[in-house]
Amino acid sequence: MENSKLGQEMKPVDVKKIKEMLNLKKGKMKRYLSHCAHCSLCAESCFLYMAHHKDPQYMPAYKAIHSLGTLYKKKGKVDRKLLTKMKGIVWRNCVLCGRCYCPIGIHIPSMITFARSILRSQEVYPQPDEVSAESWL
Repeated sequence: MENSKLGQEMKPVDVKKIKEMLNLKKGKMKRYLSHCAHCSLCAESCFLYMAHHKDPQYMPAYKAIHSLGTLYKKKGKVDRKLLTKMKGIVWRNCVLCGRCYCPIGIHIPSMITFARSILRSQEVYPQPDEVSAESWL
């Protein structure tokens, strides 16, 4: 198992594939990202944010901006280390319950889902040996 994980980490990132995926939903997702007023009203509706003593990393807007927002900002030119960091943001810090509320109408779950699909395209997702109630929820 260890060798396969090591091989996965060493596999180069397919920047072209990421760019293609980002371009598919560019208008909608960039509009969502640019409309965020950083008001933090979405935070109070997130049970993970509340359960983690209002840790900013669990705010829905933070999760979207630091995953999908970063991918757009860097135009898909990211390395495996950054994708691995995003893995925790989009899987550990979000369960896609759909409770996050945005008064402006930004649909955060669709942004997190899209970020997950991009990470999955690069084979970056939680591995069975990483998943435990303590580390991922």
